[in-house]
Amino acid sequence: MRGAPVAVAALALLLAACSAGHAPTATTATPTPVPAAFPEVPGISGEVVRLRTDEALGGQVQVRLTDTGDVPVTVTAVALVSDAFAEQPPSEQTARYAPGRTIDLPVPFGAVDCAADVHPLGARVQLDRGAGPEEVVVPLAGDAMDLVAAEQCAAQRLAEHVAVTVDGFTEGGSGEDGDDVRGTVVLTRVDEGGEVRVEALGRSVLLEPVVPGLPATLGTDEQELSLPFTVGPASCDPHVLAETKKPFVFPLTVVAAGETAVVDLPLSDAQRGRLQALVDRVCG
Repeated sequence: MRGAPVAVAALALLLAACSAGHAPTATTATPTPVPAAFPEVPGISGEVVRLRTDEALGGQVQVRLTDTGDVPVTVTAVALVSDAFAEQPPSEQTARYAPGRTIDLPVPFGAVDCAADVHPLGARVQLDRGAGPEEVVVPLAGDAMDLVAAEQCAAQRLAEHVAVTVDGFTEGGSGEDGDDVRGTVVLTRVDEGGEVRVEALGRSVLLEPVVPGLPATLGTDEQELSLPFTVGPASCDPHVLAETKKPFVFPLTVVAAGETAVVDLPLSDAQRGRLQALVDRVCG
């Protein structure tokens, strides 16, 4: 029984080491992986992607579902599920999947909550695998929603500093026969200070804006920055005209509070109409 005191002493030393915050090396364990919030769904897999058409339309992405089982699947509705995006009503679909088939389904997303995590990310899918209607949440791979959240949250933070508008959109040159459209990008201060710098205004596939004097800065003691610009044709190639998905999207790069945000130039339907008239006039 002489071994018993030794064992007790060893246990006391072990407990003392733990209470002092020094766990014995021999008992250190690797962290337990955090389980996925949305478990895999047998027979169906998913990914979220954003196509050029989605970027052009705005407010939607594609849920790319694949029938990984051995029976056909009919999908009747899909909705995104993420804490970072307000859930929308299910988007009605009629998509029939044979085993192994992949189909992209356009699905809208709601307003972003920049304080929430995008992941876990899933798709609430209403489907029928031959045994009657059922609803499952399919985990989604892909980083499309991370990119969407980053863009929209940067735009929200920029809006805390300045409001961006476009004024005075008129045909240039000889009135309605001109080969450009002229306007002014206006940044109006919203907060109390801090420099705001406009770095660039990018082109679309069809049209190219020219803004003299960039980069330009809205000083800490200034309330408004006005930047006159012109928009002229960048290409009249028939293939480009037929295939372009974002003809009137111009990315504006602005730095505020040390953060760079890229936002689309805000154009009204009437302003887009003037740009379409320019394309028809010059390329028609």
